[in-house]
Amino acid sequence: MHQLVIEEFQNRFGASPTHIVRAPGRVNLIGEHTDYNDGFVLPMAIDRAIWIALRPRPDRRVLLHSLDFAEPTDFSLDNLTHAHGWSEYVRGIAWILQQQGFTPGGWEGTLASDVPVGAGLSSSAALELALLRAFWTVSDFEWDGARMAQLAQQADHGWVGIQSGIMDQMISALGMANHALLIDCRSLDVELVPLPDAIRVIILNTATRRGLVDSAYNERVAQCRIAANFFGVPALRDVSLAVFNTKAENLDKIIRRRARHVISENERTLQATSALRRGDAKTFGELMNASHESLRGDYEVSSHELNTMVQIARQQAGCYGARMTGAGFGGCAVALIEAVVTEDFVKSVEAAYTQETGLQPNIYICQAGDGEKVVSASQTSEVSKLRKSE
Repeated sequence: MHQLVIEEFQNRFGASPTHIVRAPGRVNLIGEHTDYNDGFVLPMAIDRAIWIALRPRPDRRVLLHSLDFAEPTDFSLDNLTHAHGWSEYVRGIAWILQQQGFTPGGWEGTLASDVPVGAGLSSSAALELALLRAFWTVSDFEWDGARMAQLAQQADHGWVGIQSGIMDQMISALGMANHALLIDCRSLDVELVPLPDAIRVIILNTATRRGLVDSAYNERVAQCRIAANFFGVPALRDVSLAVFNTKAENLDKIIRRRARHVISENERTLQATSALRRGDAKTFGELMNASHESLRGDYEVSSHELNTMVQIARQQAGCYGARMTGAGFGGCAVALIEAVVTEDFVKSVEAAYTQETGLQPNIYICQAGDGEKVVSASQTSEVSKLRKSE
């Protein structure tokens, strides 16, 4: 990807880029739909990312070509209007920076990605963090990873129209190689949790795009707010299972199931983190399994293909546990397995899933990678010169 965006930039603009930035996708090991409830999540950044090659412009114009989409995004920072598709994210980041009092500079660039779109691996948050880094390279503001993650979330809420939690942006900003990251989505406190060498994280793409996820996602957010109001708390994070079991019978049945998932998932996430710290993959896998059953039954965000993939994964030798990951309604599952069975696991799951569904899955053996970064900056003097001339 690094060389690809450079070559594409040179072909389009007849020169070399001044900066290369990247931001990774993520897989969430456990803690699903808890982030917008101020809860706990345990994702890891993956070794798949969005890359942008760029150079500054003096005219406050943003021009970005993507190797994955035919139409470029091209707009003035002084005249932001809504668009369609991936361009909304670019405009949304420009909008939130200006809303928060920053003065972003113009730039032109090329973008490439090996994060699958619509698979639940957070390609949109990776795009947002890469865009924030791109604007940072041509502008004059301080970088703080947690703050930038919050800005990306605010762009989702205020411009794109998705009521996203903070997890995806935080892990793309703050991930570290060979670690998962426990995130407290209220305080934004984080804790790096080492991943044992003897396990592997396998992402199982069902080859189904997520359907109706935006509307269903926002519906779940609203249902959780109703439940929190019922319990008289700011968010479901503040409700224990003991309190839930005492009072939940007076809740609407659907709202009760939604709340039960979130409250129990928070407890599972903290238990799973403790298990990972002590290298207890067996307990971690059991908690992953319980998470999936809760997402399927109480939160109703799984799908036939996801359930099939999870069942097949669990049947394989050396699999500790498996669950759907991401918002749901299609996309990916994640499995935790013994490293020594990796090759056999991948072959067996691929064959069984294709036989069962007629679909060809994509299976990724993932390494926990670093969060966003500026990969290279060839000539910072040009940026400085443009800043001074503004």
